[in-house]
Amino acid sequence: MYEHTFIGLDVHAVSVAGCALAPDTGELVQAQIHSDPAVVLEWIRRFAPPVKAVYESGPTGYVLARFLREAGIDCVVAASSKLLRAPGDKVKTDKRDARLLAEMLAVGSVTEVRVPTREQEDLRDLSRLRATAAKDLAHARQHVNAILLRHGIRYPKETKWTKEHLLWLHRQRFDSPVLQFTYEADVEQAELLAAHLKRIDQRVAQTAKDCQYTAVVEALMCLRGIQVTTGFGLAVEIGDWTRFTGATIGSYLGLVPSEQSSGQSRHQGPITKAGSKYGRKLLIEAAWQHRRPYARPGARLLGQLDLVAPATWIRALEGNHRLHRKWEQFDARKKRSVTANTAIARELAGWCWSLAAPLQPGNA
Repeated sequence: MYEHTFIGLDVHAVSVAGCALAPDTGELVQAQIHSDPAVVLEWIRRFAPPVKAVYESGPTGYVLARFLREAGIDCVVAASSKLLRAPGDKVKTDKRDARLLAEMLAVGSVTEVRVPTREQEDLRDLSRLRATAAKDLAHARQHVNAILLRHGIRYPKETKWTKEHLLWLHRQRFDSPVLQFTYEADVEQAELLAAHLKRIDQRVAQTAKDCQYTAVVEALMCLRGIQVTTGFGLAVEIGDWTRFTGATIGSYLGLVPSEQSSGQSRHQGPITKAGSKYGRKLLIEAAWQHRRPYARPGARLLGQLDLVAPATWIRALEGNHRLHRKWEQFDARKKRSVTANTAIARELAGWCWSLAAPLQPGNA
């Protein structure tokens, strides 16, 4: 017999729809309550323990889950992409969603997501701030390039956004006062965003030196293509590396092929793109660096290897050589570069796991 009362919560910014299910009797209790965690806790405590609650991951974050756990309530957060819904179910309401969550929790069909601590979530927000700033800067620079391209103006050198290039940009003049204002505003925006990104990078580097992920970041930076912002981003996005193995980390990040197989037929398609989009992007970008010629570590890597234990730098050197050899094999087979790089990124995820997991609490 079931001993728990299972509670599904459909959480929104202002209100929460709750559904309590007692599987041994089949009794359902539904309510519409305020989203204040204290109010939710008061409603949950109306039911005799043991009680287990669940709500769907979303924009409301993990505040409620942490609050309930601190109050002694077993609360989990369900992965929204893994919730089962019948294809013929065309009616979706808050009460029905809460009941569905309670029923899935009762039969053990909820796929839980990891609930980070407040400190871990703060670090992740800093990393994602950096990603947003880099994206905004790329868009701003593209606006400048587009204006010049539309008017037939081309910078004579290949390397752009250097000091020399910026001076050249400021010398450009247009006959139309309106166009001149627009152009200067776009250039100014690009310069402001570049300074903003530089300030964030400095903060990331400072934080990475003294946080709970410092050892992991230093280990990841022993791999080519991974510097402090990338290493910090991967460390805070994955969080607990011990949840995975070298074979499953790629699947978690959506770097494995999708598949549709039936009977004797098997078809593999594009990668699943599940999990953290930002973590996957960081690995894809880092994987390109392993295509470059490599014989021995450069100055940056040599300095980084001095900061880690011998077992870590030996493993990192093995990974660097292995990944470069894989790139050479793909190039020799004339493999499509984008496809090859995705495969390298998937293997790079495994090498990152092999460096990070032994350094996590309880595995050092």
